[in-house]
Amino acid sequence: MNPRHIIILGATSAIAEAVARIYAAEGARVVLAGRNAGHLQQIATDLSARGAVAAEVEVLDLAQPVDARAQLAAMAERVGGVDDILIFYGVLGNVKDAEDDLAEARAVLATNFTSAAEWSLAAARILEAQNRGSLIVVGSVAGDRGRQSNYVYGAAKGGLGILIQGIAHRLANRGSTARAVLVKPGFVDTPMTADIKKGGPLWASPETVAAIIRRAADKGGPIIYAPWFWRFILLVIRVLPAPIFNKLAI
Repeated sequence: MNPRHIIILGATSAIAEAVARIYAAEGARVVLAGRNAGHLQQIATDLSARGAVAAEVEVLDLAQPVDARAQLAAMAERVGGVDDILIFYGVLGNVKDAEDDLAEARAVLATNFTSAAEWSLAAARILEAQNRGSLIVVGSVAGDRGRQSNYVYGAAKGGLGILIQGIAHRLANRGSTARAVLVKPGFVDTPMTADIKKGGPLWASPETVAAIIRRAADKGGPIIYAPWFWRFILLVIRVLPAPIFNKLAI
């Protein structure tokens, strides 16, 4: 069996690292992209020990303007092609600051939507041209309905979700075997949520979500909730009438 060729954008996130380990155990060839060179190299070394045929490091700030298509093509060339492109990076930002400080809001929106959208569009074009492969983008249940607790972040993730759904529709409508899938995690115990009180059945580990993401690269979509029960929780939240919803402190 030929090794799978993988590009992971935002590879130092806890969920991304857990997904990369799954691919490594399958003998994949992986490119790890992100800002922290030292952390990326540590992950690459670990993946090689776990069975990755190749684990390459690409150091760049994904949120900064670049020629995303050219960058992805260069990354693919380093490992001999591309089968799956996964986008993980993002920032939660300071919720209170984002409400009052336009610079903070701009940074949250630019990172979580604008730059992620550019990488997604570039990835979709590459996969469509080769008529195979999967684009897997990690969104959030925060994008399903605007809530007082994180509506700037939620707006960015909601917009990104619409984009990925549109890409998935375009690919399907053109008869391409390439696919796009939006994965929406709920509460995940990662460094990004370090300041949030944890506990209870709604919290998942990075490894649990990673297994769902890896399956999404092969089948399912265009929207997958991780874990599955968030689909029903968010269905209730979306259909609540505003007079009731507005009384909830969520």
